[in-house]
Amino acid sequence: RTKLSGAGILYALPGGLLQERDKRAKWHGIPTLLQKLYESSHPNSDLSHAHSFLKVLSSQLSMEAMSFVTEDRKTAQESTFPNTYTFDLFGGVDLLVEILMRPTLTMQKKKPKSNLAARDDFVLFLFTLMTNKKTFLQTATLIEDILGVKKEMIQLEGIPNLSGLVQSFDQQQLANFCRILSVTISEPDVGNDDKHTLLAKNAQQKRNASPSRAEVNQVTLLNIPGFIERLCKLATRKVSEATGANFLQELEDWYTWLDNALVLDALMQMATEEAEQSRLFFSPAESSDESSLATSPLRHRLPQSMKIVHEIMYKVEVLYVLCVLLMGRQRNQVHKMLAEFRLIPGLNNLFDKLIWRKYTASNHVVHGQNENCDCSPEISFKIQFLRLLQSFSDHHENKYLLLNSQELNELSAISMKANIPEVEALVNTDRSLVCDGKKGLLTRLLTVMKREPPDSSFRFWQARAVESFLRGATSYADQMFLLKRGLLEHILFCIIDSGCTSRDVLQSYFDLLGELMKFNIDAFKRFNKYVNTPEKFQTFLTQINSSLVDSNMLVRCIVLSLDRFESQTEDVKVVEVLSECCLLSYMARVENRLSFLFRLINIINVQTLTQENVSCLNTSLVILMLARRKAKLPFYLNALREKEYAEKYPGCLLNNFHNLLRFWQRHYLNKDKDSTCLENSSCIPFSYWKETVSVLLGSDRTSLCAIASYIDEPFMDLDKDLLED
Repeated sequence: RTKLSGAGILYALPGGLLQERDKRAKWHGIPTLLQKLYESSHPNSDLSHAHSFLKVLSSQLSMEAMSFVTEDRKTAQESTFPNTYTFDLFGGVDLLVEILMRPTLTMQKKKPKSNLAARDDFVLFLFTLMTNKKTFLQTATLIEDILGVKKEMIQLEGIPNLSGLVQSFDQQQLANFCRILSVTISEPDVGNDDKHTLLAKNAQQKRNASPSRAEVNQVTLLNIPGFIERLCKLATRKVSEATGANFLQELEDWYTWLDNALVLDALMQMATEEAEQSRLFFSPAESSDESSLATSPLRHRLPQSMKIVHEIMYKVEVLYVLCVLLMGRQRNQVHKMLAEFRLIPGLNNLFDKLIWRKYTASNHVVHGQNENCDCSPEISFKIQFLRLLQSFSDHHENKYLLLNSQELNELSAISMKANIPEVEALVNTDRSLVCDGKKGLLTRLLTVMKREPPDSSFRFWQARAVESFLRGATSYADQMFLLKRGLLEHILFCIIDSGCTSRDVLQSYFDLLGELMKFNIDAFKRFNKYVNTPEKFQTFLTQINSSLVDSNMLVRCIVLSLDRFESQTEDVKVVEVLSECCLLSYMARVENRLSFLFRLINIINVQTLTQENVSCLNTSLVILMLARRKAKLPFYLNALREKEYAEKYPGCLLNNFHNLLRFWQRHYLNKDKDSTCLENSSCIPFSYWKETVSVLLGSDRTSLCAIASYIDEPFMDLDKDLLED
């Protein structure tokens, strides 16, 4: 059996023959309906007949569509969805496309492609149908589905009058349109980004030097007048809430069925249509009263909570688009607009009533940043909100917009008391754009963070968002602001006492702890006060040693801080903490630093380097740079050599490290942002990083600072070029 096109043999078959075969094959009259639809849809024919046939076909297919939604999107098969299968088998899809596009089609000699995703003309044509409010929802959903399977990303600039189209949308339509945009501005998902090797990524970047289609589409969107401003209004608009005591159960029951945004939107659209209809029969005073709408049959079946879920689902899509734009090449332009349109103060005002209500369930699994999330709208909303905060704060001076005026004054007071200058970004912050109310967004986030269960996946994203506020050049005032709110004790409780076993959560807490404690003598004093028994300290070390990939940033912080404190021996407070702090005393022992160095080099190689574990290479470099400053580099390199021989693998460790450093040169010397991050996070000039790597890679075997000097000739493997694989 072959699929027939819209102009195929089906429409020439005698009706009686078709009906007889229909009974035996149980086609439910679909071929006959398609034949009648074809006959009634010629140009200049009465389309009211075609409309009646379409309504019958629609009803037969819609029940299967609902089944598809509620059965976890199982692969469509003939036995599972017989009507859909029959409709497609007899050319229903091609016929509908032909009817849709008839005004724009010239006579085609070639048979149209059955794969709709391959037809750019059809996809672009669908966008023109979005100007009609009655067909907008169905068109948007169809475009979303097609783009989801389309092999090549569509270019937004090819859409006729895109700017006018977007400006014609009301807010509800714009929110739905964001579902489509999310596909067009995101780089193709080829798996978990962190798990892709840097070697493969670098090779890919060399092949594709020009901006990707996703990046071009981002620019196209930013050029639409008023686009970002409208997204900010959508993200921050309030929702009228009238929920009962059983709201959460009600929400879960509805969401079990309403697993598809299309179904939810369709229901809300019907409710809106009934509301409009009611206004035709009631006086303005009556129709403006929500009670009149509530008496309609559909509204009686739709709980008030559905309106909230509807709004939340919109906000998920809007926040996702804003987050992608914040991480793109136009980041500074987007940042400026988000600040100007008061996105952060608006989200702060929604935090308690919508974003983080106290009765939100938290028993859910961890979702990685690039995993497809099939969790509830509330959970998706929270995670997307936290990802946005992370992107907004990360290495950007606008991070201080997360505070209110009183909190900014507190930062100034901390700097003044410590007799250090205020951070320039803090001084330059526009006070008219910061958060309102008694608490800023960062402080609200800290409050809910402390209440989360130990293994809650929210903790991972919360810690990432707070850490991003601290990242960049270390700010003593920022650290003290958070230390005064008990953040260090909360982190240590999670790592040592809470029983948390989630590697994702622990990694995010290790990273946050490192940023919070770096170069801060008060933080190390607080650490020693909390970790006040050998048992607690041993538990802490066990957690660190269980996965150095997760904890190496904290190890780097301790090593860097120790090095700075050892140069401040004129400060009585520093000397006191140095002598008392168990953590600093532990890292001061050279055998412990060497142990970390051995393992950091041993757990990575060029072929397995990813964005996630490349930090192990940089931490090992920090240890060696600090050793070089004290003229102890030869001692460390010789210790690596002795370790190889003790393990009976001569040359293995040092050859691997040599290859890693050669990769480091190629990877970092062409990346401005990465080099800036290394410099800011370590307070070591990038020139010293480059110089140290060059010394280690020196070819002179008489140099005591060159790796080659410590590998015996029979085990030399330095000429093997693994970087071109």
